[in-house]
Formats: sequence, C-alpha cells, structure tokens
Amino acid sequence: MTDSKTRRLRQTGTLNPNPERVSDPLFADSDFFDPRDILQVRYEMVRRAGKSALRETAERFGTSVPTCVRANRAFREGGLQALIPQRRGPRGAHKITTEILAFVEDYRIRHGPIGSRRLVPLIADRFGVTLHPRGLDKALARAKKNPARRS
Repeated sequence: MTDSKTRRLRQTGTLNPNPERVSDPLFADSDFFDPRDILQVRYEMVRRAGKSALRETAERFGTSVPTCVRANRAFREGGLQALIPQRRGPRGAHKITTEILAFVEDYRIRHGPIGSRRLVPLIADRFGVTLHPRGLDKALARAKKNPARRS
C-alpha cells in the first residue's frame, strides 16, 4: 500500500528510488528525516560533505561519489532547487525542425495523404535525420494543435 506522502513524492519527482541504501543515523528512526524524500537526503548529504570524507558521505546517503560531487556543485550554483532531480535527455522533438514540418506539409499537398512510415525515409534522404515514425506523428500533432509554435 502506498501512503499519501509516497504518492506526493512520486508526483513531484522527489521519491528516492533506493531509500533502503540510506544508512545515515539521522534517517534511522526519525519522524522528521525520511529516506524516501530524495531532496531531504541530498540536502543532508550536501551539509555533511564538507565535514567527512566524500566516499563515506556518499555511502551513508546511498549514492555514488560522482553523484555526491554533482549535488554539491548543483547546490552551490543553484541552491536547494538545484537538488531536485531533473528529467534526463532532450525535451521535445529536437530533431524535427520547422523545415522538416514544412517539407511534410508540402509533400502531403503535392502527393496526397501519406503516413509517417513512408515519410521517415524521405526525410532521412533529404535532411540526413533519422526519425521514428511515432516521433514524427507526435510532432505533426503538436504542430497542428499549435501552428504558431511549430515544434
């Protein structure tokens, strides 16, 4: 069963995927310190990082040394907000440019309705960009929904 705090942490992206790895005494039997809260764990880790060896600190907070180093740098540069985990990878259809969308629109005007599976090889030949048909479908749907902000 998932309690309301766990649901809230999951919704905000701050649910620690490995709370069982946190061995710092602060988190042992506390009503306040919660190893499921990655933001709280990272903040306490950053506070401790300067007071003990980095490897020991990383171990006590259930993380790797590189993650500990990145968290320290993020906190110095961006404060508490910077400790919130961010989604990795590109956001949006970064390969599908307005030029590609215009090409698809023009091609469909000249040749009639044609599916993304047949368009993807044409785009690869013309633009040198490898796309997945579903990614093209999504970009076309976004462009149709919001024509002023084409991808």
